[in-house]
This record gives sequence, structure tokens and C-alpha cells, in this order.
Amino acid sequence: MSIRPEPHDFTLDLGNEDPQHVLNKEQFAAMLTWIAEGLTTAEIDERAANFHDPFIPNRGQAGYYRKKYGVEITNMRRELEREALETGLALRRNRLQALSNLARTLEDDIYRKGKLWLTHVKGIGSGNYFERIIEEEFNEAELRQLRAVYDDIAKEVGARKAEFGLSEDDGNAIVNNLNSLPADMLASPFVDVYRDIRDRKHMEYLLKGGRGSTKSSFTSLVFIYLLMRNPSIHGIALRQVANTLRDSVYSQLYWAINMLGLDDLFRCTTSPLEITYLPTGQKIYFRGADKPEKIKSIKPVFGYIGILWFEELDQFMGQESIRKIEQSVLRGGELAWEFKTYNPPRTAANWVNIYSQIPKENQLIHHSTYLDVPPEWLGKTFLDEAEHLKRVNPLAYEHEYMGAVTGTGGLVFENVVAREITDEEIAQFDQVGEGIDWGYFPDPFAWSKSHFDANRRILYIFDEFKALKMGNREVYDYLVEHKGYEPSQLIIADSAEPKSIADFRDYGASCRGAEKGPESVNYSMKWLQSLKEIVIDPVRCPNHLEEFLNYELEQDKDGEYISAYPDANNHFIDAVRYRTNLFWRRRGM
Repeated sequence: MSIRPEPHDFTLDLGNEDPQHVLNKEQFAAMLTWIAEGLTTAEIDERAANFHDPFIPNRGQAGYYRKKYGVEITNMRRELEREALETGLALRRNRLQALSNLARTLEDDIYRKGKLWLTHVKGIGSGNYFERIIEEEFNEAELRQLRAVYDDIAKEVGARKAEFGLSEDDGNAIVNNLNSLPADMLASPFVDVYRDIRDRKHMEYLLKGGRGSTKSSFTSLVFIYLLMRNPSIHGIALRQVANTLRDSVYSQLYWAINMLGLDDLFRCTTSPLEITYLPTGQKIYFRGADKPEKIKSIKPVFGYIGILWFEELDQFMGQESIRKIEQSVLRGGELAWEFKTYNPPRTAANWVNIYSQIPKENQLIHHSTYLDVPPEWLGKTFLDEAEHLKRVNPLAYEHEYMGAVTGTGGLVFENVVAREITDEEIAQFDQVGEGIDWGYFPDPFAWSKSHFDANRRILYIFDEFKALKMGNREVYDYLVEHKGYEPSQLIIADSAEPKSIADFRDYGASCRGAEKGPESVNYSMKWLQSLKEIVIDPVRCPNHLEEFLNYELEQDKDGEYISAYPDANNHFIDAVRYRTNLFWRRRGM
């Protein structure tokens, strides 16, 4: 290349007497070339260490050269770009790299240097009437240039296929990005999940399981697949804590790119922490929920956020936190996918275990374990550790490797089944009853409706109503108008509020207080525990489900369980106890 400054003794300018920083002609030329290519200081340091004549650049040396030889480096960059784009370099990677460098330069100019809007100063009038006017103009020309570079990259990936000896199928695989994931990269439990994703049958995928189930590996592969197949969408991978991103989801996605043999098509950077799909400019962002302002600040240059991955879902602060993130980033666009991966926490009371019990429309829930994964993927050490734990601590094995919710030992109701109760089932119920636990604020009014199958010893809970700051008249009218309550239906309510019972009778309700006595709480709770199943419809009765799954015995300071049932967060449990008053008082039914 004709444009080259003469070799330079770097020590003369910085006053550094260390002879290792006196560059010879080849080292000096290499330094300027790397700078012209747009490499970072860290990348230059790596290149220098692996140079045929290795050297260690001084701290700030690259920056010094950028400043001192700015004009020469600019000309060199243009020459490199011209050679890459016009002369048809033999290797596609070089052309892509040149275009990528050009795109990076434009991105830096527009976004990091604040040139999205251009400022113009104009003068109007003269003399005493002269006035300076500052105008702002949208930098449309440079943005168009950036998009044109993105288009050139996309064309480069597909248009040059003949030069590389690719078959038509290979060419289509590049042009169309990624038609399908290789079957040998998917563990058998995920084949059907992949097909479901490919066919767009659901939007949200709740992937849970034990250690070694490959749910995170699967998600990373699918993430890359979806990004490449949908050129207008970008993705975000999230953890609760931002400083865990690099060693988890970022590394996992980097692994997926490598496994798919797509290294040439992606640029992975750590500052900022992001991955760019070069043919289109699509990006994968990485954010921590502990820094919500950085999530809200994401503004893709084009398109919209269409892929979300919540890794280690159980570590997030709760469903509300997840919902706020979803509302912040899932805006616009017809297609979107969410992936939520986690190992189920031990206790059923954990919010994520409760969340998984409440099915959502357009959601697929999938559970996997290491037993369905090819053994060679995991290795002998992993398998030996699993078998050892299985022998010495079966309960820990069930939790860690099988992804089972084993509980703390204090869970009161281990017979709860969360499932849909159909209208057809309800039509056949003949032992339907209603219960009320009175409340106003802060304790709620809780109404429960259920059917008891005495022969099978199964209680079906299929309707509820929760109210705060509503008077007796208001809640009664609501039950009549919205819950189909008829005055002939018997309601058994908490007898501790005779006035409220009297109010309901005055309105026309058939209402009476539950019969209580010594140990009535213990009798009723043990009766509920003795049932074969307590079936709760999670959609119709989310408050019931939360209370029953969350209800645990309290522990003293020594960690011993207190035998008394806790009187907290049990309003719907109490309503069920009152409704079943007739059954448990018979003791044996």
C-alpha cells in the first residue's frame, strides 16, 4: 500500500526508555494497519502478542498513533475498504470484516459521538439586526449510508456463494440464514419443543428442569436460529444481576454461534457486552434486572425487540418484576418469543413454582432432566456425581438433578393438584357449596365455591371472589350479578361476624355461620390434608392456589416446626374450611 509513514521510535515521543517499545518497520506498519482496520486496543494487544515478531505495545500507544497519524490512518482505512469491496478478495471473511469495520465507524459517529442530530448555525440580518440561529437537522444521510452498508453485508453473504465453491443448498443456507437446527445438537426432550417454536405455536416457553438437562444450551441455539430467521428483530438476554451476564448467557450464546459454525457472521464484543449479526446489523443485548434503567434505554436502530431470554428465572424478584421488563421492551412487531429457564426452587411457596402452576394462553411449559441427554454430552464425572448424590441423599438428588419441588418439610397441603376444571365437569357436580371469610381492609373478603366428591375423597375448587374495601351489600350484589349466586344456595360463613351473616340474610341469601368448637381449626385442617386430592383451577381460582401452595408450618428459633397452624395468608383456606364444615364435623367422611 502506498500510504505509509516512516518507521517511528515510539519512545522519543513518550519519553519511555523501555527498548521493547521501539518498533521496527514491520511492527510499526502492522500497528497502523490494525488501527485502520478498526481494532480495539485489546484486540491490537492480542495481535501484537501473536505477531511473527512479537511485541508489547505501550499503554496508550494505539491511541497516540490514532492521534498523530490520523490522516494517514484514514487514508489507509479507505484503501483497505476499497480493496475489500472492489477488488474481490479471495476470502469472504475479509470482505465481511471490512464492511463490518465501516459499519462500526458509522455507528460510532452517529450514536457514540452524538451525530444523530446535526447542528447548524445561521446568521440572519446585519449590524444591530444580526441574529444567530441554531438549527438541528436529522442526520438522514449518514443513517442511509449505514443501512446501505448493512445491505452490502447481507448481499455479500449471499451473492458471493459461487466464489467459495458452495452448493446451491449451501448458498440457500446462507441467504436464508439458518433453515433449521441440526438434529444432532438437540437432546430428545427438546425436539418437539423446537418444532413448536419453529411452527410459531406459542410465544412463551417456560423451560424448567434439573442440572444437566441442556435447557440453557437448547435456548441459546434456538435464540440464534430465531434471530437469523427474522431480520427485523433483536434480542435481549437477561439475568437478575448484571455482573453475571458475561459468564452465563453471553458465554452460552457465544458457544451456540461456535457450535453452529457461524463465527464469521457474528461480532461478539465485551465492551459494550453485545453480539451483532453482521449481515443485517441485528443485535443481542445483555442486561441485568438490577439495573432497570439500562433495559429501558435500549433503542434498536431498526426493527424491534422480539426475543427475550430470562435465565435463572427463579433469581428474579418476582412476577411483577418480569412483567415490567416485558412491558418495557416488547413493543411493536408481529412476532415475539420469550424463554424462561430455571431450576425449580425447593419450596412450592417460591413465586416461580406458583407461576408455573398457573397456565397462560400462548405458553408452553416443559420439564427436562439429564436422564434424557446423551451420556457422552455430560461426561462420566457428571454422571458419577449424580449417582453418588442419589445414593447418599435421595431428596437432594430429586431436587438438584430431577428438578423436583421437594419442599422444606413444612408444607401443609401436599395433595394440591392445579389443573383446569372444565365446564362439562362443573355441570356434573351435585355437592356444590360456598364459603365466606369476612373481611374489608387490609384483610380481604374471600368467597369460595367448590364441589366435594365424597366417594373419591376429592375436593374441586372452581370459583372465587376477592374484594377489598367493599361493603356487605356491594359484595352480595356482585355475587348475584357476576357469580350467578342464587338465594337458595347455602353459604356457610365465619360465625365470628354474626352481623355480616344477618346482613346477607336480609338481602335474601341463605347464609349461616360455621359451627365451631374446641380444636375445630385442627380438625378441619387435618381433614383437608387427608383428602386424596384438592383440585384447584388455576385460572378461575388463582388466590386459592397461591394460598394452598404457600401455606407452611412456622419454625422456631432452633428450626423446629411449630405444630399450630399459622393464622396468616389463609383467607381462602378459611373460606374452604367453613364451606366444608358439614363434612369435616362428621369426622370420617
